[in-house]
Amino acid sequence: MNKERIENLYKLAKEQYAQIGIDTDEVLKKLDNIPISIHCWQGDDVRGFESPDTELSGGIQATGNYPGRARTPEELRADLEKAFSLIPGKKRVNLHAIYLETNGEKVDRDQIEPKHFENWVKWAKKNNIGLDFNPTLFSHPKADDGLTLSHPDENIRKFWIEHVKRSRKISEYFGKELGTPSVMNIWIPDGFKDIPADRLAPRQRLKDALDEILEEKIDKKYHLDAVESKVFGIGSESYVVGSHEFYMGYAVKNNVLLCLDAGHFHPTEVISNKISAISLFVDEILLHVSRPVRWDSDHVVILDDELLAIGQEIIRHNLVDRVHIGLDFFDASINRVAAWTIGTRNMLKSLMIALLEPTDKMKKAEEEFDFTTRLAMMEELKSYPWQAVWDYYCASKNIPVGLDWLEEVKKYEKEILLNR
Repeated sequence: MNKERIENLYKLAKEQYAQIGIDTDEVLKKLDNIPISIHCWQGDDVRGFESPDTELSGGIQATGNYPGRARTPEELRADLEKAFSLIPGKKRVNLHAIYLETNGEKVDRDQIEPKHFENWVKWAKKNNIGLDFNPTLFSHPKADDGLTLSHPDENIRKFWIEHVKRSRKISEYFGKELGTPSVMNIWIPDGFKDIPADRLAPRQRLKDALDEILEEKIDKKYHLDAVESKVFGIGSESYVVGSHEFYMGYAVKNNVLLCLDAGHFHPTEVISNKISAISLFVDEILLHVSRPVRWDSDHVVILDDELLAIGQEIIRHNLVDRVHIGLDFFDASINRVAAWTIGTRNMLKSLMIALLEPTDKMKKAEEEFDFTTRLAMMEELKSYPWQAVWDYYCASKNIPVGLDWLEEVKKYEKEILLNR
């Protein structure tokens, strides 16, 4: 798109937003400082680098066989850099433990160390980004029973406890090296396919395991612990040990972050409605922004009502400094760099659209029971020229405007991805 046209459209949009008390220049400054943690596992279909023969388990599926999947750490980092060049704003990268680098040495998960992620830290420093982390409690023989931290076998349970303890030290290493706290999220696939006889014992074991894992205190300026629930999974349709009630109670009692995953609740539940409620009881929240289609299918996020509502809840309640935004989707049926680009740009758009609202005016109307004005404002804002503001933001950061980014992806696919 022509630069002059972008600037002219922005000028008109700026004037229109000024009429309702919004300074678009200030909005873009705020947007530019909200980090989005981009998940590495979109780039390789959640396979990691432990073994080329790794098969997904734990109810996780990446469907599709689009060409160009990253097969090595170098390819994955190159693909991420390409996505970075198409996405404006402040970025982080979220890693799972299976993305370690061992130079061919067999390292089981209870033996992982910071040295296995040194290349990721060097790369993060080069790209001026923070790193977040996740222990990987799936796709492993010791998870084949469908239970990990809640397993009745003490030896298996201790294996996974040690894995998560070591993961915390790796997360702390990220924070110390990069000068920004690493958020480490604990999610486990534990549950039963059919109705259990004992719902309590596995939850007691999980609580005890988490207590042991979190016994060592780590400075929050380096590392933050988070726990994540799920309503059901493939192979755990009838009972999940780590339910929302379990983890919400645990997070409140133990002062850790509660992770809300957009796909981990009942079909009629949305995480946007939970953010304000939970913010009253926990210091910080982690979001895994995804798109469930009938189930926890982790589709690429689109600019739908729920994504817009998530952005609104963060911005309207001044929760930017207390909500950590991470993405969690993986689609192997489309170009993976494009998936990152579409999803992350949409997340940023939702935040920007919320920042462009005259929140105080809408709240004032609501407090005065002037619901007519509230509804009228909300509806009129939907057709305000936010796209002109977004295009200007991208252009000002030398990021492709509109669909120009797709041409870049197609070129990268032809030159790089299709040759893998």
